[in-house]
Parts: sequence; structure tokens; C-alpha cells
Amino acid sequence: MKPFGYPKKQGLYDPQFEHDSCGIGFVVNFKGRKSHSIVADALTVLRNLQHRGACGCETNTGDGAGILMQMPHKFLEKVCKESGIELPAEGRYAAGIVFLPRDAGDRAESIALLERIVKEEGLEVLGWREVPTDNSSLGETARKGEPRVMQFFISRSPEFSDGMAYERKLYLIRKRAENEIRFSGMQGGEYFYVPSLSHITLVYKGMLTTWQVELYYPDLSDPDMESAIALVHSRFSTNTFPSWDRSHPYRYIIHNGEINTLRGNINWMHAREAVLETSLFGPELEKIFPIIQPDGSDSANFDNCVEFLTLAGRPIEHAVMMMIPEPWSNHETMSEEKKAFYEYHSCLMEPWDGPASIAFTDGFKVGAILDRNGLRPSRYYITKDDVVIMGSEVGVLEVPADRIIHKGRLQPGKMFLIDTVEGRIVEDDEIKSKLAGEKPYRKWLDDNLVNLSDLPDSNGNHGKEAASHEDILQRQKVFGYTFEELRVILA
Repeated sequence: MKPFGYPKKQGLYDPQFEHDSCGIGFVVNFKGRKSHSIVADALTVLRNLQHRGACGCETNTGDGAGILMQMPHKFLEKVCKESGIELPAEGRYAAGIVFLPRDAGDRAESIALLERIVKEEGLEVLGWREVPTDNSSLGETARKGEPRVMQFFISRSPEFSDGMAYERKLYLIRKRAENEIRFSGMQGGEYFYVPSLSHITLVYKGMLTTWQVELYYPDLSDPDMESAIALVHSRFSTNTFPSWDRSHPYRYIIHNGEINTLRGNINWMHAREAVLETSLFGPELEKIFPIIQPDGSDSANFDNCVEFLTLAGRPIEHAVMMMIPEPWSNHETMSEEKKAFYEYHSCLMEPWDGPASIAFTDGFKVGAILDRNGLRPSRYYITKDDVVIMGSEVGVLEVPADRIIHKGRLQPGKMFLIDTVEGRIVEDDEIKSKLAGEKPYRKWLDDNLVNLSDLPDSNGNHGKEAASHEDILQRQKVFGYTFEELRVILA
């Protein structure tokens, strides 16, 4: 049994077929005002999603739950000072939450290797803090796989004037650490996992029930734990195994549903690695391979792809539109610009399709989208005090009726987006018209798209000349056509 709680491939069980069905929600002050009430309300939403999560035969061993928020600088500055760590100004450092082996020797080896990777990438670890945890409410199964949870802080050198360039370096550090510790066969490496490493966001999660999250992580009850954004998730792992690392939120998304096209999505992402080019990563690009985490769930794989597309220079809403496109090919009222956008990106990325409701954030924008059929509904409220509450169902947070100014639900294929920097909710048409009009997608298609029917045949002839009977027979033999296939299936 692996320490995180799920077995290796055996018999009829294969981890590649794992899918989730869960509860999701977020609470956001769309004017970007940070407060502890946003965190507290999000944890209330999480507790009210208890029925959307699951547990084993032990009612106190959950499938997984957690919270993603903006970097709580006020809180971190306070607790780090108590631990003897002097943090720079807000935004001038990154914080990571890391799951480590329980064995002291294995843990020290993982920490030393992680610090070496950080140093090799030209940055400095400012210090380590053991995250206070209370496992008294956990069931026996959750305790068996429980890692040691620690927090570490990385300096931001002056060369990273651009915040996204700093995020890319942190991403590269994390990917190297995963490859060199988690997937290298190192003793205790299977316990190593980094829920988040960023200068923008922070994730607290685990193999917990919804009501255990706040009990397990006392940090979350501190009044100085402030954010304007908080995403929460209650995992129901359906026909899969729960584990500490597979709980949500991931680094960019929370997900309710299934990705049914997963095997093809993963294979295509692996195939593209051979031809990827980007000036943003330059010669260091290969350090982040594989882009898709080898032992991740469908939700983790989706997050891996969103993360890569966003850090490769696209706004997060652009990345999500590439992965979950609207039905566009026969859409009679869709603008030509938008059709060209989707057609162009269909040459780069196949849809990640399946019944799903997905919420996402880059730490500044928060959005949500449904699959094209709307099979996983979600609803939201907007209040007079600039707060948006979204959940996979109604009633996740009790709000007085006189405080609500609008109630709505996510529409199939439509995007709901909140921009806390601009302090507003952005309409679906505005998002997509802006992105579709930024580049000459139709011209690129007209100049570069090649139709198979326009290509010459093996003899250099163009057009659709009828092949001779002998040629057809020869080709059927080459490609293994049988009498049964020709007479029964094709006929």
C-alpha cells in the first residue's frame, strides 16, 4: 500500500481510470478587499458541502477537502517572526506548503535536496516553519497516510521584476523537486508532494472531511489569516482511492465531475513535449517535463495543463477556453472572429471533455465554467457588499435576502469571471470577444491551414482520381483489411 492511500495497478484496478465527483465553491470580494471573513465564510461553505464529499467505513476518514486563498502576508509575517524568520515585503517572497516523510532521516534528505534545487536555480530558502496540525479528529486510515506538513519560504531576487517570471521559476523548482524526489525512487519520496509554491496563492488541504479542515489546520482560524479570494472543495472520489495529495484545491483549479477524454488528453500532451518552444522558459523548458504528473487524477492532470498554459504566457481565462471550448463548428449565431479563435486553438489543443463544473483562479481573477452540456450545475449569489458566493448547489452559505442583489447560475459553455484587480465581474461576451480579437486568427488559418484533400497522392497527382482495382486491393492488404471487415462491417 502506498503511503498516500491508494494501491499500485493490479487486477482490474488501474489508476488511469480514476475520476471524481465532488462539491465545489468559492467566496470572493470582487473589489479585492482582504478580510478573515472571506476565509471564514469559505470554510462555512466547505462544511455545508459535507454531503458532496465522502468517507470510508470510518466516518472520520474523508476522501479529501481543502482551501485555496491569496497569500495571507499579515498572518505569515506574524508567525514567521515567532519562528525567527524575517520575511521581506509582501510579494517579495514565495511560500510553499509541502508534504514530507514522517521518518526524520527521509525528511531531512528531502529538505536538503529541495534546498539544493532552490540554490541551483539562483534563489535562497529563507527558512522553514512546521505547520501546526491536530490529527485528533482523523480516522485510522487517514493517519496511516498522514505526511509531515511544513512551510518554506523562498526569496525573490531583483531580477524578477515581473511577477509571472518569478512564478515560472517557482514552477520550475517544484517540477524539478517532484522529479528528483517524488518520482526518483528515493527513500520516503512517495510522501513528498507540494500542494502549492507561489508568491500569490497558498493551499491547505489533506485527506480530510469538510469539518476536519479547520480543526486539522489551526492556522485557518487565526483572525490575521486574510484573503479576498477563497476556493474550497469537498472530494467524492467515486470509483477511486482517496489520498492526501489527490485532495483539492489544486494550484489553479477545483473540479466537480469527470474528464472522459483523459487518456487521449494525456497522450497528446506527452506527444507535444517534443515540439514545444517558448522564449519564456527558453533552454530550461525540458526541466518541467513531464507536464502532466504521472500519478495524478483527472483533476490533477487538468490543473497541470492549465498551469502550464497560464505560465507559458496566456491569461488563465484563455487557457480554460482552449481546454473547454464552446460547441462552435455549427453555431449559427457565433461571430466569425470567435469561430476562428476556437478553430485555430482546436489545431493546438483537443477538448478536455466530460460532465464537469470547474472553478479556477490565478490569485487575481476567479472564474467558473461548465462543460458544453451543463451536466454539473453551479449557482452563485452577488451581494451588496461586493461579495460573490458560488457553489455546486444552492444554500452553501446563509445570506439574508436583503443583502442579495443578484442570483444566477452557470450556463453551459459560458464563462463566469471575476477580476479583483479591476474590481468587477466580466461578462462572457466581453471575455471572449476581447480574446478572439487580440490576434488575426482567421488570417493565420487561411494562410497556414492544410486540408488533406488538397495534398497530392503518392504519385504526385492532385485531386480525387479514382484508384484502380489493383491499387485498392494492394492497399487493403497492406493495411490488413479482412474479408469480414469488407463484407460485414463496411458493407
